Amino acid sequence: MSRLAGKVAIITGGAGGIGKKTAELFLKEGAKVVIVDLMQDDLDRTMNELSGQGEIVAVKANVTNEPEVENYVKQTLEKFGKIDVFFNNAGIEGKVAPLVDQKIEDFDQVMSVNVRGVFLGLKHVLPHMIKQKSGSVINTSSVAGLNGSPDVSPYIASKHAVVGLTKTAALEVAEANVRVNSVHPSPVNTRMMRSLESGMKIDEKTLSKSIPLGRYGETSDIAYLVLFLASDESTFITGSQYRIDGGMGAL
Repeated sequence: MSRLAGKVAIITGGAGGIGKKTAELFLKEGAKVVIVDLMQDDLDRTMNELSGQGEIVAVKANVTNEPEVENYVKQTLEKFGKIDVFFNNAGIEGKVAPLVDQKIEDFDQVMSVNVRGVFLGLKHVLPHMIKQKSGSVINTSSVAGLNGSPDVSPYIASKHAVVGLTKTAALEVAEANVRVNSVHPSPVNTRMMRSLESGMKIDEKTLSKSIPLGRYGETSDIAYLVLFLASDESTFITGSQYRIDGGMGAL
């Protein structure tokens, strides 16, 4: 269990379902982990759950605020001296409504977290990876970043934008041996899906019928893919979009 031995990882959205499970797995694989999240209570709860499993630090930050992004990068470097892995994972789902009924303030909020937050993370982490001539970035997009879906236009737009940022960043930093990829989960058993189910007035059993494997993903499913992309097992992979969707992309 040492696929990330000696590596330092930052995980934004680190107190949420996928982020927390990935932090747990990274610790088991030997990484030193910095979890970043907006809510101090959630960070405290996650730290309590993961205490004793390895070296982990929590930093409260709003990923849309540039000084706070600079701060979580600074704190990571002050504590551990480098950044090897960046799981650029924080995101929100937004409101469920037809495009013509979406409020501009809701659209702006989704774009701010899901696009600006990803952009700022890349802007402030990549220079350190470039300097050390190594690193792996994994951006969280969604199947919504590869396909359309009604009634969640801000979310769809934001997750498509993550693909563009991923490809552009990958090309810009390839010469420095830094890799940038994106992961694209189907519905996953998390709080976000409970919110979307409520807004769409649909339940897990019904929505699972649209997934060939017949179930939602689990946070561990996503975490193991992120682990692969973070590890040295994927050193020739960059600029790629990884579906993890139970077969939805084959339909």
